[in-house]
Amino acid sequence: MVFLDPILNPLLNLSPLWAIILVSFFVALTMTMVYKWMTDQELMKVLKADMKNFQKEMKELRDHPEKVIAVQKRAMQTNMKYMMQSFKPTFVTMIPILLIFGWLNAHLAFMPILPDTAFNTIVEFDEDMAGNIDIVAPEEITLLSGKSVDIENGKAFWTLKGPLGRHVLEYKYNNKSHFRSVLISETQEYEPPVKTIKENGINTITIDNEPFKPLNLFGWQIGWFWTYVIFSVIFSMSLRKILKIH
Repeated sequence: MVFLDPILNPLLNLSPLWAIILVSFFVALTMTMVYKWMTDQELMKVLKADMKNFQKEMKELRDHPEKVIAVQKRAMQTNMKYMMQSFKPTFVTMIPILLIFGWLNAHLAFMPILPDTAFNTIVEFDEDMAGNIDIVAPEEITLLSGKSVDIENGKAFWTLKGPLGRHVLEYKYNNKSHFRSVLISETQEYEPPVKTIKENGINTITIDNEPFKPLNLFGWQIGWFWTYVIFSVIFSMSLRKILKIH
């Protein structure tokens, strides 16, 4: 997703909610215009009207099952034509949308770890692993819990804090070291929270960034994905209505 950074990273200077709103509007507008350009709108209008008429006809013929079946067959054929027209723009926009989803997940799915603010790092093991594990942190990182901790219920965790920057943590278990970095920042940026290891009995090493939930909907805290979906649906429906797209 790096090639999207020059285009989308300026949005990170806004509040994360506004960044998601603007991305959802841009994607909805792009999809709507591609849909309009790649479909025969006159044909779509006729097909939509035909499907509406078929539904009305089936209601009127509900006491004649054999006639309803015949109308249903025609309705299915018409619906298939409509879907085939809709498929072309959907296929064209699918990959760009997936790339934008990747960018949103990389930048707006979690809260950043702020300078001098406590955070946890967690190591998850296979169920049969036991003993203790050590962490070695750079001298600028303050360790707020013991360096060596016992593995309990397949997990070990530490609490730390530190200054701005990217710092490398070392995890020592069974005479072997595993490394991962942590990014401490005042802006909306972070390392992927989970690093998969699958080695030496260790499954994952996690930096415990809090999930970012930008939208409060009647007390329900909503993450970036559903926030995007809600605004995308609103914008798509509004643009189709304004532009009279069938």
